[in-house]
Amino acid sequence: MVTLYQLEGCPYCELVADRLDELEVDYDSVWVEGLHSKRDEVKRISGQRQVPVIIDDEYGVTMAESERIIDYLDQTYA
Repeated sequence: MVTLYQLEGCPYCELVADRLDELEVDYDSVWVEGLHSKRDEVKRISGQRQVPVIIDDEYGVTMAESERIIDYLDQTYA
């Protein structure tokens, strides 16, 4: 299962969500707070507070930065 941590209105998050949809990858969305200081869960799992972040349980991957995530998705699920 893939989990996507994202922020409402974040264009980088939307790029990742769109790519997941295009690849027909099932995923759960976790919507995070707008304030970086309120993103403790994101920091706990990824070591930083920026989104998007994905967790791919099947492959044991936790990753941030939309470009890297999209490359990973293409290599893994395309």
